[in-house]
Amino acid sequence: MANFFIDRPIFAWVLAILLCLTGVLAITSLPVEQYPELAPPNVRITANYPGASAQTLENTVTQVIEQNMTGLDNLMYMSSQSSATGQATVTLSFTAGTDPDEAVQQVQNQLQSALRKLPQAVQNQGVTVRKTGDTNILTIAFVSTDGSMDKQDIADYVASNIQDPLSRINGVGDIDAYGSQYSMRIWLDPNKLTSVQMTAKDVTDAIESQNAQIAVGQLGGTPSVDNQALNATINSQSLLQTPEQFRNITLRVNQDGSEVRLGDVATVEMGAEKYDYLSRFNGKPASGLGVKLASGANEMATAELVLNRLDELSHFFPHGLEYKVAYETTSFVKASIEDVVKTLLEAIALVFLVMYLFLQNFRATLIPTIAVPVVLLGTFAVLYAFGYSINTLTMFAMVLAIGLLVDDAIVVVENVERIMSEEGLSPRQATRKSMGQIQGALVGIAMVLSAVFIPMAFFGGTTGAIYRQFSITIVSAMVLSVLVAMILTPALCCTLLKPLHKGEHHGQKGFFGWFNRMFNRNAARYEAGVGKVLHRSVRWMVVYVLLLGGMVFLFLRLPTSFLPLEDRGMFITSVQLPSGSTQQQTLKVVQKVENYFHTQEKDNVVSIFSTVGSGPGGNGQNVARMFIRLKDWEQRDSKTGSSFAIIERATKAFSHHQRGARLRQQPSRHQRNGQLGRVLIWSCRITPARGHDALMAARDKLLDLAGKNPQLTRVRHNGLDDSPQLQVDIDQRKAQALGVSIDDINNTLQTAWGSSYVNDFMDRGRVKKVYVQSAAKYRMLPDDINRWYVRNNAGGMVPFSAFATSRWETGSPRLERYNGYSALEIVGEAAPGVSTGTAMDVMGKTGAAVAGRFWP
Repeated sequence: MANFFIDRPIFAWVLAILLCLTGVLAITSLPVEQYPELAPPNVRITANYPGASAQTLENTVTQVIEQNMTGLDNLMYMSSQSSATGQATVTLSFTAGTDPDEAVQQVQNQLQSALRKLPQAVQNQGVTVRKTGDTNILTIAFVSTDGSMDKQDIADYVASNIQDPLSRINGVGDIDAYGSQYSMRIWLDPNKLTSVQMTAKDVTDAIESQNAQIAVGQLGGTPSVDNQALNATINSQSLLQTPEQFRNITLRVNQDGSEVRLGDVATVEMGAEKYDYLSRFNGKPASGLGVKLASGANEMATAELVLNRLDELSHFFPHGLEYKVAYETTSFVKASIEDVVKTLLEAIALVFLVMYLFLQNFRATLIPTIAVPVVLLGTFAVLYAFGYSINTLTMFAMVLAIGLLVDDAIVVVENVERIMSEEGLSPRQATRKSMGQIQGALVGIAMVLSAVFIPMAFFGGTTGAIYRQFSITIVSAMVLSVLVAMILTPALCCTLLKPLHKGEHHGQKGFFGWFNRMFNRNAARYEAGVGKVLHRSVRWMVVYVLLLGGMVFLFLRLPTSFLPLEDRGMFITSVQLPSGSTQQQTLKVVQKVENYFHTQEKDNVVSIFSTVGSGPGGNGQNVARMFIRLKDWEQRDSKTGSSFAIIERATKAFSHHQRGARLRQQPSRHQRNGQLGRVLIWSCRITPARGHDALMAARDKLLDLAGKNPQLTRVRHNGLDDSPQLQVDIDQRKAQALGVSIDDINNTLQTAWGSSYVNDFMDRGRVKKVYVQSAAKYRMLPDDINRWYVRNNAGGMVPFSAFATSRWETGSPRLERYNGYSALEIVGEAAPGVSTGTAMDVMGKTGAAVAGRFWP
């Protein structure tokens, strides 16, 4: 093959140029990311049941959905969370390589059979299915810089005008809104309702009938009579639009002609659809959006599309409204890739200098140097063909391959020059003879090197996902380097090398002459040393065996880990107060934490976006999450200004914070790497007969044992503690004896305490929701339940105190399940100096011991 291209050097150049062009085109199309996708494709089902407890959600929604998730191809495991905020989430994880769109389709098909079994309130809210992960790639804060918009104005604008356009961007899996749009809020006064002999159900029935869009039909519609001369659309009642229109809804017309209107028994206003979150950006009221990546999408490309779309939308923002990037992962990825590219260029330059130092001929050095870009660009083409990406591992493989891929070209060039010097042949003749001598050796070298790296491509699981692209990249570079050495390098030798007279050598004078003499003297010393070693071969063999044993000893004691944590330029602080704490109490703690970072870390911190109501262990009034963005790496001290140093100082500062408040600092982790940065170290399942109390007892025992182990630190339950709950018991016999409908009782309870979604109304051209709920001051105390009445079958008003009692008990505000069983998640970290592998092994044994005690 080499002789063919020796005679046709232009053809060899054409092939090389085509390979380079293919690589250039591949680079423009290859996705850029830090690591290959390691987390399995996820599909998330979300349902909302306003006012429901975690246990109610689990019994009526979560389990119903789980039990219908059967027959799904490639399903690995299923987890779910039921929150006292009224939201149920079921996450299904599929094996790597599963088509996310196909998985979504299968899940939707199975979900259809479950929908009719769900409570009507859940069906009215809608059940969503998304192919998305659980972490944000972007968190965007929206703030009014001039104070012209309050927090609800901002949240409504974001939900109405920004959230939907961003949701439609390719690659966006889901968007969490830290705020909500306006809704029509109808706050009932139970005392006024009782005074006019009406119930909450009367109110909702009146709204449903008088706030409705009626499809009437047409005047002169087909089929029509002969000679009909007019056809027109008929309009009648339409959706209401203003609070005043809702206040005028007629609840009852009395016999004397007087009316009871909605405004007589309730306060009607435009309010938030949800009051779950309080958001702040650098201390100012704000709203926010958390953008999640769709399974299989590219993080860098998606983030760029989202930010570009935000730039377009920002031209239409109200005066004073601005968006701020509170949290993002792409800057670190870009910086990482740029550093690797810089290292790659430095490696190419160093390889060129080393080759020139030893070849001592610019033309001879140029030949293997030309092979470098040809092989690298060709490797990019191979990556594109395999569907891989430009990431840290593939770029590292190229850096490592540079020193190997020039070896083949160097062997060819040196052998050609040797033949020209020893035999005085022309470059073409010397090249032809050289290739006949070393062609088999070149192929053998490539096969040996490939045999070293190819097995890594067949690793399974997450390890395989990490090393597969690395392996294919370096093997592709090796194979291409051999092909270039057999196709392009011989052609270059024929055209670039100058003839040498027999016995002529490079570098006999000047610097190269001095270098050669020094090198020869050192080579002679080395040969002498080798000769002495050979005379004492047994002794040195013993030394070799000892060194080998020492290496094995050290290797077995090296700490192990998945992927290293890195300073990504931001981190997350979570706040958790005791269960039962209010939103305002949590906000006060958040303000103190914000003040600490703005004052003590002002040289390192750029911004803080806080959301009260959202936490890593679940949502609730007693939790908060703070996205803390740091200044650019170059503007921070590498030691005292690193995210790890800041986290360490903050942890010490908050270690003795006000009683009951727990604050945790968590380094930012990569979206596509699953649990990177945390360790899922123990999980358990429990049969229904054991109950929640047994699960909590096992948790407490495990945390106690883990806390005493010096190899573990910060081991904790990634969830919310049990909290006080008010249990309302309905005596159905008494209710029936009094002629009260159980449906009316349930409807009143849900409407008064949890809110009831009735229907929709129009607000500035957008459909929004109507909610009925008790006014806040009538649902603050347990005795407030006695303010409510229901109508019996005789038309009389019966108070709740006649058939209902209440009592306090404890229950979880967030229930978890794993593969259909009640479960919990314990997370933690390895102690300083202990590898994550060791920590996981220790925790596994501890968990097994606890499981054996509680589940024999």
